[in-house]
Amino acid sequence: MRNTLLNVVDLRKSFGALKVTDGINFQVLEGEIHALIGPNGAGKTTLIHQLSGNLKSDSGSVYYDGQDITRLGMAERVRLGLARSFQITSILEGFSVLENVAIAIQARSGSSFRFFKPAAAEDELNAEALGLLARVRLADRAQRRAGALSHGEKRQLEIAIALATGAKLLLLDEPLAGTGHEEGSILIDLMRSLRETHTLVLIEHDMDAVFSLADRVSVLVYGRVIASGSPAAIRNDPEVRAAYLGEEEAA
Repeated sequence: MRNTLLNVVDLRKSFGALKVTDGINFQVLEGEIHALIGPNGAGKTTLIHQLSGNLKSDSGSVYYDGQDITRLGMAERVRLGLARSFQITSILEGFSVLENVAIAIQARSGSSFRFFKPAAAEDELNAEALGLLARVRLADRAQRRAGALSHGEKRQLEIAIALATGAKLLLLDEPLAGTGHEEGSILIDLMRSLRETHTLVLIEHDMDAVFSLADRVSVLVYGRVIASGSPAAIRNDPEVRAAYLGEEEAA
């Protein structure tokens, strides 16, 4: 039986009178891909902000690997093994692809971004960084300037940077947004391969990708989880179809 790696208990966040997350409860098991879906305005991105530590919750608790991390900031959560990719990760576009990953490895070891040594000159850093780039299918882009990558390749690089933090759990916010069919297929294959060693929490609007990738799916509507279960159970849930999937599949 797999351990519960992430446990979210009655999490809430309001902006003025607007309740964005309104008592969210769900669990993520170690080694699974857990998708969060729901209509625009359901609170998905705010929830990811709360889980990553980028946004302080009004109430409720977040437990990671059995530890209460509710009051910890983003940097502390990253050190424990929880990292967010995409909207938070910043690619250094003037640096090479290899340097981006090597600098992230340096940061994990406690080096300062302000005074880092030339990462590309360090063989040990290079070896680890190249290994991560191979894992995300970017080894042949190692010496390319990061700003020259395609949109999908930047997504792959962001995953490599997240992996470089040593994270066990990755929060991925709409990884397929803006990608074409070929780049999307590469990212889907990459996420599927990451399941072997990592746990993923995924926000995604591409329902074909969600039902292909996810072990479990939680559906958010108006800041609440209305259903959580296997892709088959979610697809056939009458409340979910009425609130979200019906209009998505008709689109």
